[in-house]
Amino acid sequence: MSQQGDDGGEETGSRGVFDHAAILVIIILRMSDELSSVRRFTLDEANALLPTVKRLTADAVHDTESIAARMRRAGPGSEQYVRLDESLNERITQWASDIEALGVHVKGLWLVDFDNGDGYYCWQHPEPAVSHYHGYDDGFAGRMKIV
Repeated sequence: MSQQGDDGGEETGSRGVFDHAAILVIIILRMSDELSSVRRFTLDEANALLPTVKRLTADAVHDTESIAARMRRAGPGSEQYVRLDESLNERITQWASDIEALGVHVKGLWLVDFDNGDGYYCWQHPEPAVSHYHGYDDGFAGRMKIV
């Protein structure tokens, strides 16, 4: 399964693989966001849970990078590539499910938000701590460093 790059040509690098997977995660989780119960976090609670989030994320990043490397070797269109693409999507979906089970919102590939009642504390792999905030409607572009 290949993707079309911005220039109209096929995109087969890891960026293309991860773009496809990220879109899948966002669609699935937007639907599950509506069904999930809301958990509120203080900054201390978010940072206390962060080691678990970081471990789950680091494991998923390692696994997906390995799968993506095997996909590049297999080449787009091959049976192995298709099977690996399914494995990649399953692994990312599992990561998202594991994160959501903690009461944390997945907002993108390796990007999570901790609801604080007024907006979100935001963390993106591989940041060392929860150190950003954004309002409910601001999204990633509205991230502000917490002082």
